[in-house]
Amino acid sequence: MRTGVWVKLAAIGIVAVAAAIRLAVHPIGGPTDAPRTAPGSAAPRTAGSGGASRVTPVQLLRTDARTAIAVGAAHAAQAADVLVDGTGHVTRLLPDDTVGDRHQRFLVDTDGGPRVLIVHNIDVAPRVAPLAVGDPVRFRGEYVWNDKGGLVHWTHHDPRGRHTGGWIEVGGRRFD
Repeated sequence: MRTGVWVKLAAIGIVAVAAAIRLAVHPIGGPTDAPRTAPGSAAPRTAGSGGASRVTPVQLLRTDARTAIAVGAAHAAQAADVLVDGTGHVTRLLPDDTVGDRHQRFLVDTDGGPRVLIVHNIDVAPRVAPLAVGDPVRFRGEYVWNDKGGLVHWTHHDPRGRHTGGWIEVGGRRFD
């Protein structure tokens, strides 16, 4: 089989296992069919849903708003606005985005998952430096699916304390 077929089968398997677990713990029609979110937070959306909130397969893997899931699972579910943890290697350094809040941008090939664009707000958190192609990196942030692999933002603390904070680790140093 070609690699693409294996990836699709793995994604289907992740969603199927998550659904089976949910059904075993919370049968259909019970009060837990509503989206599970932290008080005062919005439900995660599926990319392309036009902003309408609905339960995504990724929500089935979450226990609360502070629990992160793997990037690969979020990508397979085409999820948006979900907290993820990831590891990988930097594959490309991109110019900073200087429109509005400034963001440091770089691409990471995640271990066992897609290539993602990391978008790190350098008006809130320190710049990740030194950073070079090939560097191993760990991160936590909010994932948004796209057909190129997705992006991860909110890789910093929330100065207002309303959003779950993220971080980036490179060379034994945490940037948040």
